[in-house]
Amino acid sequence: MAEALANLDALGISLPYSVEAERAVLGAVLLDERALSDVSPILQPDYFYSKSNSEIFRIMLLLSNAGNPVDLVTVLNEVVRAGVFADEQEAKVYLYQIFETAPNVSNAVNYAGIVSDKYVLRSLLYAARDIIGAASEGAEPTETLLDYAEQKIYAIRKGKTRREMVPLAAAAMEEIEYLTKIMGPDRQKYLGLETGYKYLDRKLSGLNRSDLIILAARPSVGKTSFALNIASNIMKNYPDTGIAVFSLEMSNRQLAERMLCAEAQISMSAMRGSTLEGSDWRTIVKAAGDFSNSKLYLDDTSVITVNEMKGKCRRIDNLGLVIVDYLQLMSSGRRADNRVAEITELTRNFKIMAKEMNVPILLLSQLSRESEKQKRRPILSDLRDSGSIEQDADIVLFLHRNSDEEMENGDRQAQHECIIAKNRHGEVGLIPLDFDGAYTRFSSVEMTVDE
Repeated sequence: MAEALANLDALGISLPYSVEAERAVLGAVLLDERALSDVSPILQPDYFYSKSNSEIFRIMLLLSNAGNPVDLVTVLNEVVRAGVFADEQEAKVYLYQIFETAPNVSNAVNYAGIVSDKYVLRSLLYAARDIIGAASEGAEPTETLLDYAEQKIYAIRKGKTRREMVPLAAAAMEEIEYLTKIMGPDRQKYLGLETGYKYLDRKLSGLNRSDLIILAARPSVGKTSFALNIASNIMKNYPDTGIAVFSLEMSNRQLAERMLCAEAQISMSAMRGSTLEGSDWRTIVKAAGDFSNSKLYLDDTSVITVNEMKGKCRRIDNLGLVIVDYLQLMSSGRRADNRVAEITELTRNFKIMAKEMNVPILLLSQLSRESEKQKRRPILSDLRDSGSIEQDADIVLFLHRNSDEEMENGDRQAQHECIIAKNRHGEVGLIPLDFDGAYTRFSSVEMTVDE
């Protein structure tokens, strides 16, 4: 703090704060502890500029959370015990002054708003100082600095955003308004994005905003291809919708290669083996031309955090879908006790990201070997590394490849299946799929039995 003050003083900048508002908040609580429930959704202890005021407010919260009364006597006792002031007499004089000069309790929320606004202004100044320092050093690439600056500002905005409790009647009216919109001429703006697989869309109602969707499979089953097929279908059906694809496993060129194969229907082996004929070249060039106006963006950064993904996604206009391939290759960027704890943190952060950015996130994941060993369809407990994957996900999809023996016996409708194992909004079930490995392309299969 002292260094921060020194740096800002050198720039001729004084930190904004209001001691009067801080004391007014504390005084209101001492007069009537019910005021604490009004101001606590607005304030945190570190919002106070004065260290003493910050500690007093923290003690008030601790007393309230423990079910103890919050008044002059109890707060004074805890303040003295915590050593907030040099001695008991100083603490007594300070608290009695706040108590005796406290303004109207009914205005406590307004005072809290002033304290909160001053804190935000100070945070902006600190962020600006840090951004200036990082930029002047010039040690990092420009893009890294831009991401750093965005994260600093976004962190302040996120901390400032708060939601009040909403009456049921208001929520019901909001739902009616939404239903009116999805029945109107602009319904496509409000409905979930259609994946291009009609039976899957029928059960999921498309990919809905703020949903975390897990797509899990064993290696080499085709989860990357399926995710790219979905991205390609959305890109064609929703040309104004931005799509972000983060691949921690494959390069941008490899992803583009797969999408070109699927779109142009040119075999992967022909493209990689340099056996393309003249007509093939024309088809590929046309497919690449069809991509020229797309709003699909690829990122093959091998080490990336959820916050860095947020920063990049915020620069995409009209973002409608985020795809991440895949969860187990990611790191939280913080030291974790074990891998399970790290995966738990990652899935929670992805769910928060989906909600904050109001977009569906399709998060690919590996499965454990159990389903493969037992030669069965995967179940939720097969999700690898953490039960939080199932817990945080709104939808869990499994991509499964049936054995040749099962197909020969007629036990399965198709070689591949998309299993809806969890659907917070509706039905679960099984969707048969055809897969053309040469073109890395999945297609729908007419269902004879709705499983």
